Amino acid sequence: MAMTTSQRARISKIVQAIIFVAVITTLVIVADWPKIRTSFFAFEKLGPMFPDLLLVGLKNTIFYTVISFAFGLSLGLVLALMKMASFAPYRWLATGFIEFFRGVPAILVLLAFGFGVPAAFPEAKWPFAVTVMLSLGLVAAAYIAETLRAGLQAVPRGQTEAARSLGMPAWRAMVTIVIPQAFKIVLPPLTNEMILLTKDSSLAFILGMTAAQYEMTKFGREGITSLGAGITPLIVAGALYLVITIPLSLITRRFENSSARTKR
Repeated sequence: MAMTTSQRARISKIVQAIIFVAVITTLVIVADWPKIRTSFFAFEKLGPMFPDLLLVGLKNTIFYTVISFAFGLSLGLVLALMKMASFAPYRWLATGFIEFFRGVPAILVLLAFGFGVPAAFPEAKWPFAVTVMLSLGLVAAAYIAETLRAGLQAVPRGQTEAARSLGMPAWRAMVTIVIPQAFKIVLPPLTNEMILLTKDSSLAFILGMTAAQYEMTKFGREGITSLGAGITPLIVAGALYLVITIPLSLITRRFENSSARTKR
């Protein structure tokens, strides 16, 4: 007698569960748990990393993220408006910028501003935080510009036309009506961009840092070489990144759910 579709699905799930349990059991049996403990969970050796990992590393990571995002958001808005402008050279300039910085890895931009610009212009001495802000902010601006452009174009044109019919100048209608609504639309992707910036801030270590400029990844790298705790320092640094990114992800999800309810 042939099996029904539900019976086949039930048998398939049972087989998958058996395979899954067998694989996990095998891994548990063959794993070298003492070695895993000393390589991944040697938390007792991390004393020298504290409290600087929190007071310096975590603080700097948040600081680099915030200033880079603020710069990228401001420049991204300008680029989005330029790309929507009726004046063709503005559109060409904005398109060239966006395509360039979306296509170039962030690490190359950091190297250019950290080493290339000082070599070409020795008199231009920027603080370390400004170098990070410009490098990561330019890359972020390219992505934010496209996000904001989509949000601006999603606002119904009828609202702008209604404002203009009441005698409101075009710039005022854009600032007071279109842009605020566009930001509500693009809040979820903007929050995602902040998460990406938080992770990209870890690339700042390639520029060379003083102890006061360390971010969390740099602390983790230093801990690997000096503490003899395996990769435990990196695991702790990764956990602190999650302390930042998971709340941001929850905020993004809440924005998306709120937007979905509004559209119903």
